[in-house]
Amino acid sequence: MSLNYLAFAIPSFFIFVFIEYKVAQHQKKANVFKYQSTVANFSIGIAERVLNLFLAASFYEIYDWVYRNYALFDISTAWYVWILILLATDFVWYWYHRLGHEINFLWAAHIVHHQSEEFNLSAAARITTFQAVFRNVFWCVLPFIGFHPTMIISILLVHGAYSFFTHTQLIGKLGWLENVLITPSLHGVHHASDEKYLDKNYGDVFVFWDKIFGTFQKEEEPPKYGLTHPLKSYSFLWQHFHYYLEIGEAFKRAQGFKAKWNALFGSPALMDQNIRPILERKFRQNKVKQKSIPRFKSYLNIQLIAIVALLTGLTLYFNFMSLVDQLVIVFFILITLINIGALLEQRKWIYYLECFRLILIFAYLFYNLGIFSFVIFPIAILIILERTISLSKIYNKYVFAFQKYK
Repeated sequence: MSLNYLAFAIPSFFIFVFIEYKVAQHQKKANVFKYQSTVANFSIGIAERVLNLFLAASFYEIYDWVYRNYALFDISTAWYVWILILLATDFVWYWYHRLGHEINFLWAAHIVHHQSEEFNLSAAARITTFQAVFRNVFWCVLPFIGFHPTMIISILLVHGAYSFFTHTQLIGKLGWLENVLITPSLHGVHHASDEKYLDKNYGDVFVFWDKIFGTFQKEEEPPKYGLTHPLKSYSFLWQHFHYYLEIGEAFKRAQGFKAKWNALFGSPALMDQNIRPILERKFRQNKVKQKSIPRFKSYLNIQLIAIVALLTGLTLYFNFMSLVDQLVIVFFILITLINIGALLEQRKWIYYLECFRLILIFAYLFYNLGIFSFVIFPIAILIILERTISLSKIYNKYVFAFQKYK
């Protein structure tokens, strides 16, 4: 077993976002960042990173299995093959990415990446575990052709690093490079909701594929970022699952095999736009987005910093931990992300989630000390505090400030 040094990519990501934020301030473009949206972006990325810890090794194993059993060619690992695999990887990405916009079931996983109405480096974190799984299925084409799994993993890391830096507004057009590479300007077009920019620039590194297949578009008017029908929620769970619920509702309404097939595998452009507002009301996700309240920012920031530190440590020492330790930490991180989303949404039920999270900490501590039955004491203390001093009201008073909404 060895340390997973990819853990240091996590704090590096936040350092780059911080640098971008400071540069934006210097350039008087601080509006490139909005607090709630940036936190929501971080939350999505943290969830993907923590769940990916259980999946990353399996991706290599799948590539290796396909390579050993089904490779069509025995491609060498010579230096020039790295250029070939880079082009092949980007070509596969183009079609995965394009189909992710054209097929409902795949769009449900990819839509999360486009929900942010701000376009900055933090938006690059909006990758879900569902999306990671789907795109790795597509990348199985590479070992099937005959590229070695080690080369594939290496080039995917480079590929991902490059695409991270295309999520920024602080770098303008780059002249002739835009005829070769996907630049921040060109990728910003892809994230736009303007009609002329929809379904354009699917490439991740190179523009060749978009030009060949007729999906290339230069930036002309400044883009309006986000979805054509923006979400009205920063809820961690809603952002992940709303489109699956929409597909489910469309499938239930559909009459006949063809209509049901289209609900699952048809174009998102054909989705009934009346479904989302109905589901938003049903699940109480139709709140008007409000400005964040300074009173709870420090409390939220502390939670965010804590789980980033926890995620970094978990990633670094993952191979040395027991399964119980891994699962408890992952569960705690996910609960905290739901908690952060509820805090941004100012949901009153967050108090009960806080109590559950506190009990989870004590339960884990007592379990490791061999006195798990003692968990009854923090539960009893919380009940007594609620009955005697109305702990929930005190909590809401200091964490929420509903009356200060503007």
